[in-house]
Amino acid sequence: MARSDDSAAAFDEFVDLWDQFLDERRDPTAIVVVEGERDRRALRRLGWDGPVGLVHRGRPIAETAQELIDEHARVIVLTDWDREGGTLARRLREFLEGRRGGVDLEYRRRFARLLRGELAHVEGLYGWVRRNAERHRVPFEAIVGDASGAPTG
Repeated sequence: MARSDDSAAAFDEFVDLWDQFLDERRDPTAIVVVEGERDRRALRRLGWDGPVGLVHRGRPIAETAQELIDEHARVIVLTDWDREGGTLARRLREFLEGRRGGVDLEYRRRFARLLRGELAHVEGLYGWVRRNAERHRVPFEAIVGDASGAPTG
């Protein structure tokens, strides 16, 4: 039973963090950066309707980083929670640190801690949230929130 309680508490903590993350879409200077299109789709299905940039677009990471910082003061990096995602996050940080609003790796770090190895890829987030919402009897709509009125891009 304690394991179930721990799981419920961890999911509640995830939902609180996701709610904070969704609030970031109100910041018109921010963009979330993910690795690929499936990651972007997962975020969209979970209520994120703010700007999303992709790292894997067939261009050098330095060029992608420059474009991101030219167009957005704050870059929220949400690459996968595996070795490749960690490498991409570090490289983006190296290119973006010290620039205007800079780079934010905090959500990536906090989600990784909460997911505790259950999930390694952002693209799987939608299914993970759906399964856990059902398991813990939390309405899915309460997690994804109301995306209306938030900036898009």
